[in-house]
Amino acid sequence: MIRTVVVFVNGGAPTTAVTPIEILSSAGFLYEELKGGNGKRYFDVRTASLDGQNVQTLTPMQLIPDHSIDEIEAADLLIVSGGGGRLENICKQNEKLIPLLKQFYEQGTAMAGICSGVSLLAESGLLDGRPATTHWAIVDDCRERYPQVDWQPERYVTESGNIFCSGGVYSGVDLCLYIVEKYCGHQIAMQTAKALLLRTPRIWQAGYTAEAPKTNHEDEQIRNVQEWVFKNFRELIDLSVLAAKGNMSPRTFSRRFKAATGETPINYLQRVRINAARHLIENDLKSVWEISRSVGYEDLSSFNRLFKRFTGLSPSVYRERFSAASMEKVSYGHNTHHH
Repeated sequence: MIRTVVVFVNGGAPTTAVTPIEILSSAGFLYEELKGGNGKRYFDVRTASLDGQNVQTLTPMQLIPDHSIDEIEAADLLIVSGGGGRLENICKQNEKLIPLLKQFYEQGTAMAGICSGVSLLAESGLLDGRPATTHWAIVDDCRERYPQVDWQPERYVTESGNIFCSGGVYSGVDLCLYIVEKYCGHQIAMQTAKALLLRTPRIWQAGYTAEAPKTNHEDEQIRNVQEWVFKNFRELIDLSVLAAKGNMSPRTFSRRFKAATGETPINYLQRVRINAARHLIENDLKSVWEISRSVGYEDLSSFNRLFKRFTGLSPSVYRERFSAASMEKVSYGHNTHHH
């Protein structure tokens, strides 16, 4: 099991603490339970505050932790919930937490920040030189206080070097489903979303695809082209367009792109588009033809072929298996027992 600790932060929005507990505890378990089967939990979720005392949120609700953070000897994943109020208050109220975050990361623990909890990761220096997102209301203060961080507030979720960040309070849902997918695979993430009646993560719209593209490489020019692809993948794009964006000849660009990311530029573009299409199909948002056009393919048959290549299923079979409506049928319509 993935040993996970959710850290309660003083004065924060309780949702940012409760969301990861609920989603990660449900992963692999709740969906099977609803179907009458036996689920398996993937995440062993514990909670901690700095001193083990109850934490007052910005609502009348108090959060009661299992542990003080000193009692946690090891964790695979540590999630920092959001603090409340102004940035300097968040940092001041939680200053004793800062060195501990660094310590956990250096021991190999993956780190995640939800909402303003991201600022505590930034305060510890862990986000220097990395992309990060946070709540829109504090992003200007964050830019000023942490100029070394590549702030990208238009994203819901960022990932770099085993550090995950999410934007506002409710993008904590996106982050947690993203983490489930990362650790347990796409099917478990989909089932978790459906069991809790959540949409699948809104990651691709804001920059990240369902399998995080390899952007934690050193080639900045290639990273910039990847960023551009995220934002413009619906446009008519070919190799010469991408090479021009990187100020290189197509040949040099292809070689450098492959060296940095492990795949060809066109394969990468196709992956970004197909992941966007997957999200639309999973959430039953449009017909397959509309989806094909909305992610940049006018030719339906080539879209179908690529979709099958990346997901192993045709769009219609994928929809049958993974869309919100089909999952609900499975959850509530057929209460079959598996022995």
